Amino acid sequence: MGSSSSNETTGLRPPTSLRAQNSEVYYSDDAIVTADDATIAELKRIAAGNPRLRSRLCTHPDPLSGLHEMLIVHHREAYVRPHKHFGKPESFHVIEGTAQVVIFEDDGRIRDVLKMAPYGQGKRCYYRMPEQVFHSILITSEWLVFHETTAGPFDPSRTAFPDWAPDGSDAAEVQNYVTKIGALAAARQLKNRDTTSSAI
Repeated sequence: MGSSSSNETTGLRPPTSLRAQNSEVYYSDDAIVTADDATIAELKRIAAGNPRLRSRLCTHPDPLSGLHEMLIVHHREAYVRPHKHFGKPESFHVIEGTAQVVIFEDDGRIRDVLKMAPYGQGKRCYYRMPEQVFHSILITSEWLVFHETTAGPFDPSRTAFPDWAPDGSDAAEVQNYVTKIGALAAARQLKNRDTTSSAI
């Protein structure tokens, strides 16, 4: 993408540095971490080459940081296993794409569905999820790019997965579950719309 001298000559900033933690997770060694179109394009390229079709740029220094901020990219076919967190709420801000955030009761019934899109499209562009609420994402565009913030340090034991959703190891099982949840989410939204219309 050009040397530092050519960047200085043209007035362009050098590209955001990306250091792989693993095949999906990247950090930056830049003193001030930034992201632009090229950064997102590179994260999409990385995600497209991963079996789970996702990638993220962690803008916090390391996994032990007290505040975790991430730019996350998911392809439409990425499966987001329902999960909940202990002692760490999370915020979610859509940058590109559309999705349905499905919120579950502890027994797997759908509590609510949030239609998400970037600001200006008439849908929700942001949420803050409290701890201990099961949730998942159904992606409705080719790519979903979002900014997520949560509390650190990274500790897998602070995330729980239910036994009523697939773990992701069986593609056919995942597809059946996602199709079922998508239909239930659509029915839930239709019911909510009918209830709103009758109230008016």
